[in-house]
Amino acid sequence: MSEPEFTDAERSAVYRAIAERRDMRRFVPGSTVAPQVLSRLLAAAHAAPSVGLMQPWRFIRITDEHLRRDIHALVDEERHRTGVAIGERESEFLALKVEGVLDCAELFVVALCEHRERWVFGRRTLPQMDLASASCAIQNMWLAARAEGLGMGWVSIFDPGRLAELLGMPDGADPIAVLCLGPVPEFPDRPVLELDNWAFARPLSEFVAENSWPEG
Repeated sequence: MSEPEFTDAERSAVYRAIAERRDMRRFVPGSTVAPQVLSRLLAAAHAAPSVGLMQPWRFIRITDEHLRRDIHALVDEERHRTGVAIGERESEFLALKVEGVLDCAELFVVALCEHRERWVFGRRTLPQMDLASASCAIQNMWLAARAEGLGMGWVSIFDPGRLAELLGMPDGADPIAVLCLGPVPEFPDRPVLELDNWAFARPLSEFVAENSWPEG
């Protein structure tokens, strides 16, 4: 059985990875990720908690360059549609770099598996817990990547039905993320959207209440 407590250095490393994790969009072109590192990252993802131990996540590694470009085309098409939906900030949004699909060393698509209705434990009243579980797996991978000195970005700008068809997913399987992974030029000290003046994080105090819904 493992020791019940982490050392001060171990504990600090965990909190550092959490604090320094960033949603990365800029990667070093032509870079690679060592196979043993990739294995550790996937193992970290698979160690995530899941409701009813359903493990709904599926990771598809994209190694075909034509397929990567097809995925990029889907993302870019939705990027323009999102800009139109945003309205008055459309041009500002389109100026943002929102993905690194063509530049990253490794590209993954994460999906929820088919036949999820078979899992009832923990999902009878909250069926979305399958998505929550898969999100925990992605976060595990994200934090492990930061500890390995790698950047990762979660791209959610795509048509899920078309991506599922492109990858030959069965009925009921739903893609939820395109993950860009690899070495990055630098890790910014603030969220990228803050640096781009798109949005700004709010303090924790605005999100914590006691015994009832927060006022305001």
